[in-house]
Amino acid sequence: MAQLKNFPLPDVGEGLTEAEILNWRIGPGDAVELNQIIVEIETAKASVELPSPYAGKISELLAEPGQTVEVGTPILTIEPAGAAGDEPEPDKPAEQGEPSEQGGKIGEEGADGRIATLVGYGPRSTSAKRRPRKGNATAGQRGSGSGGSNGSAGQRPAANGTPVATGAGTNSAGTNGTVLNGSASAVSTPSASRQAESAAGGTDVAAGGGVAAGGGVPLAKPPVRKLAKDLGVELRSLHGSGSGGVITRQDVERAAAGDVTAAAPEGSAVGTRPARDGAEREQRVPIKGVRKATAQAMVDSAFTAPHVTEFLTIDVTPMMEFRERLKKHPDFRDVKVTPLAIASKAMCLAAKRTPDVNASWDGEAGEIVYKDYVHLGVAAATDRGLVVPKVRDADGMSLRELAVALEELTSTAREGRTSPEAMTNGTITITNVGVFGVDTGTPILNPGESAILAFGAIREMPWVVDGQVVPRQVCQLALSFDHRVVDGQQGSRFLADVGAILSDPGMALTF
Repeated sequence: MAQLKNFPLPDVGEGLTEAEILNWRIGPGDAVELNQIIVEIETAKASVELPSPYAGKISELLAEPGQTVEVGTPILTIEPAGAAGDEPEPDKPAEQGEPSEQGGKIGEEGADGRIATLVGYGPRSTSAKRRPRKGNATAGQRGSGSGGSNGSAGQRPAANGTPVATGAGTNSAGTNGTVLNGSASAVSTPSASRQAESAAGGTDVAAGGGVAAGGGVPLAKPPVRKLAKDLGVELRSLHGSGSGGVITRQDVERAAAGDVTAAAPEGSAVGTRPARDGAEREQRVPIKGVRKATAQAMVDSAFTAPHVTEFLTIDVTPMMEFRERLKKHPDFRDVKVTPLAIASKAMCLAAKRTPDVNASWDGEAGEIVYKDYVHLGVAAATDRGLVVPKVRDADGMSLRELAVALEELTSTAREGRTSPEAMTNGTITITNVGVFGVDTGTPILNPGESAILAFGAIREMPWVVDGQVVPRQVCQLALSFDHRVVDGQQGSRFLADVGAILSDPGMALTF
């Protein structure tokens, strides 16, 4: 018989200790290839896709979507292709050139045609008790989405080795992969007890493992649960219109749109909303993942670095005219040059004249660290919270290169594919609050940095030019800086330099 192997949750970078299972790309019994994406997890910094460390067949999933798992804890068991024999010694990282458990040397093709890999190794080896399987279905037997199951003739062994008779072709609603013949005699085994509980509570595997009203947990598939969470709909208040009372996407959307009939439980009058107390109309969402890390970083920054914020209102009409000319330039026809890209370039240029804004405070060493490079952080709002990926060596990029890098960076962040490494070691940050129609704000520094610039909305406003009031494109800038590193004179000069370039792009030639 093939030997099962555990896949422990790996440390995907920066010494993270835990991650949340977002969704599985595979299920028990599925065949997988080496390095095939099998699960998406969310760490404190980003969502990450994990590949399979083996080629073979998935035996069991040991973690549910939404569950937070510590690094090193097994999250699935897999039956490797061609694996057999005794249990090998615990996995340990192999060095280049050493034989791997896949039969070859790391980085080389083995006898079975697969390339040995280190993918999937965690920072430590952890033994974990395997989760018990859900029911003991007979051959060819499968639980239906509505809770019914089809029996097959013959016998199956119970947990204690005693054969248990099953009905031929008998359907019993409310069971999960379990067939009861007629009145169904009780079987005194742990498996039978679990099946009886499942029948009473209405367990539904296809609906995501939820329990019907009798068990207190609403029936809904994981995508529907996520939709309800995003729309702020309490699943417990809904009556599912799907088979077996399963809550569907349409039920959630109707409830979010204010359709009271979608929330009417069985037995209540249609068109009336049942009276509920305050607790039933509240939603509690666990603080974890990106939101938890962001909150801790902001608290650390706000109560560690003495913040000072300065504001500047500027006429950016010349910048907008310059942007229109770039659209017609041959080198920029296939590039989206945004006001954010021009402002980012202005920050890189201004930082050369005021290097203090690009420095960092090292309290333990009693030093201020000045950096001759700019790793520009760009705050991006995503469905999972605020992330700040970095454009490495932004000061060495042309405007075109910077525009391309920003477009790729923000697209990756919004898709949730930013790697943890891409969000570390920044030197200065820009946040574009203008995309939300906001004029300005008082941004909080990212830990380890000394300055952050808020770029406000560009609006047409009356402006005095040569003694005449004329309509102009106006924008507000807000610069927050660490007063331990940056004095008021230095912060003011940096902000004025950025404003000067945006007011007259030709000023960039003087920097």
